[in-house]
Amino acid sequence: MTGGILFLLAGLAALGALATNIILPAFPGIGADLGVSSQGLGMTLSSFFVAFALGQLFVGPLSDRFGRKWMVLGGLAVFVAGSVLCAIADTLAFLVLGRVVQALGASAAVVLSRAIARDLFEGDALTRALALTMIAMAAAPGFSPLLGSTLDSLFGWRTIFLVVAALGTALALHYGTGAGETHPPERRTNLTVSTVTSAYGRLAIDPRFLFPAVSVSLVIGGLYTFFAAAPAILMDQLGLTAFQLGLYFASTVVIVFAAGLLAPRLARRWGQHTIGMVGVSIALAGGLTLFAFDAAPGFMSFTTAIGLYLLGMGLINPLGTAITLHPFGNQAGLASALLGFLQMGCAAIGASLASMLPLQPSASLAIILTTGSALALAAFLPVALRQPKAEATI
Repeated sequence: MTGGILFLLAGLAALGALATNIILPAFPGIGADLGVSSQGLGMTLSSFFVAFALGQLFVGPLSDRFGRKWMVLGGLAVFVAGSVLCAIADTLAFLVLGRVVQALGASAAVVLSRAIARDLFEGDALTRALALTMIAMAAAPGFSPLLGSTLDSLFGWRTIFLVVAALGTALALHYGTGAGETHPPERRTNLTVSTVTSAYGRLAIDPRFLFPAVSVSLVIGGLYTFFAAAPAILMDQLGLTAFQLGLYFASTVVIVFAAGLLAPRLARRWGQHTIGMVGVSIALAGGLTLFAFDAAPGFMSFTTAIGLYLLGMGLINPLGTAITLHPFGNQAGLASALLGFLQMGCAAIGASLASMLPLQPSASLAIILTTGSALALAAFLPVALRQPKAEATI
């Protein structure tokens, strides 16, 4: 486990989340240049989510059949091409097309970050590697709005996409020079439509995959729902400025970082299943706290509730992901793809509900986080109950 490998995995994992949120502060400038309302620009997010979710279902099995290397490099090339298309877009349709291409490339990066980690590591090493990559994946939405706001104010919104393209290029160069193929030919699986479909079907009903995957996906969906709902809560209800909102998002990274570092250490002491259960319970406590103060939300009560939720998410995310992927070493790409699809599906549902419910934004977020965490706890309970008696790591 070298620093170069961990940097690569973290970069691949963070790429999709970075590209998702970095354009949010630039919406006014994009709308003015293209003559589009903020509501119309919402298509750049929804199209990204859909392409990102569906792309993962194809990338995973393809990497199990043909290996990781060319799928990573190809995905990053597609991501860079999509980013450049966005940078030169002169209509909303062109921008949406670029976002779809960008999302398809990002889907390969995110799926294969988890698959490569599963190829390289076992047990405690896998947990530590996933913890660090999940920190990057969860931290990127926190830092990206602040970065996007700075780039937009200094150089204009098109520069945002060029910077993202440069990051994708740097990752491709790093992978091409610093990492080899991690999925050798003897471990690869045959690829036909029927075999892939049946493999997804078997995976979806396998309790070893289904229960931890659903639990992690519900909690991650809550994270993206928070980022979608937070501007309306913090700016409209609590009076923060756009710059203060960016700083607030960035400060949440501290909690995610701390939880990600704690997760493998606590798991070595008390076991992954036990700490995973603790993490989901803490996330539920955060949702309940938000719900309790919904009638009169204040900055401190909101921050306390979100802090609890992020702490719980930071614990369950790497541990639940390791538990989900561990039994499927020969199909790590496919399992990672289905897990990613579930996560983005929960994110899309949560973000949609947050905008559709006829309630104050804080009330909608409280209901979604509490309900999602309660369902995640119910899904993870069978996982915790089958915990090995002498478990230290998987």
